[in-house]
Amino acid sequence: MRTTTLGSKGPEVGVVGLGCMGMTFAYDPGGRDEATSVAVVRQALDLGVTLIDTADAYGPHTNEELVGRALAGPYRERAVLATKVGLVVTGAEDGRPVYGRDGRPEHIRRSIDDSLRRLGTDYVDLYQLHRIDEEVPVEETWGALAEAVAAGKVREIGLSEVSVEEIKRAAAIHPVASVQSELSLWTRDPVAEVLPYCEEQGIAFLPFSPLGRGFLAGRFASFDDLPADDMRRRLPRFQQDALRANLAIVGTARQIADRHGATPAQVALAWVLAQGRYVVPIPGTKTPAYLADNAGAADLVLSAADLAELDALPAAEGTRY
Repeated sequence: MRTTTLGSKGPEVGVVGLGCMGMTFAYDPGGRDEATSVAVVRQALDLGVTLIDTADAYGPHTNEELVGRALAGPYRERAVLATKVGLVVTGAEDGRPVYGRDGRPEHIRRSIDDSLRRLGTDYVDLYQLHRIDEEVPVEETWGALAEAVAAGKVREIGLSEVSVEEIKRAAAIHPVASVQSELSLWTRDPVAEVLPYCEEQGIAFLPFSPLGRGFLAGRFASFDDLPADDMRRRLPRFQQDALRANLAIVGTARQIADRHGATPAQVALAWVLAQGRYVVPIPGTKTPAYLADNAGAADLVLSAADLAELDALPAAEGTRY
């Protein structure tokens, strides 16, 4: 796979990464298989998909544990390992965890040690603040992440779902290596301000859900196609009326894919990759075939006409959450 760097000063990574959340959390609980997920993480490394992304909130904790098992032994040094901190379970509703935010420095200091233990490593390449805690000044939270760098527990630190102003406040304390936010053909909010600023500053931009939680791959034609107890059944864009309207986005991606002998997922990822030099999407999958398909997007070059057609797509029907 062709490579880029994690921002202007970070380590080399494949231009497509791997999000691991769905291996243990949120999506298709009946379709999870740990042995297959471990194999997918290792297959990713063989394909040049080297940025492996997890978080302590996924599960919680079970995702880091699985990734740690997958990267045991010789696999660890082949990966650029990223995890996140700052979301915590505050209760439960209908048997599902309810999350809050905790950006207190003492929580950050405790959590990095817990993450390292679960991941079975003595450092992570990228430690990201999952969400800013509005009750704690970002400077205090970011300072605690910077302490983890100074202690050798973390190589680089990043932010998630932030504004340009919040990036600037953090960068005044310690360099920001990356910003992770949702970006896809049906979620383009960062294109206006955050993504251009990251490109200007040499900050890596890591789009999560670049396939619209699987929708842009053309895998769902109706609400009933969603697996039982899947998180997407509660999201506005997957409700039947919105989903039907949003199929037009997939239709255009499919038409362009047919012209290139590609898949809609590869077109959706290629559009994301075209948004900047340091853009590294992290599509999630626990399926070997989908992993290979996603990795193949790195070889798809869309024409200016293709990109213009995709840029002209209407906004998605329904909000993200």
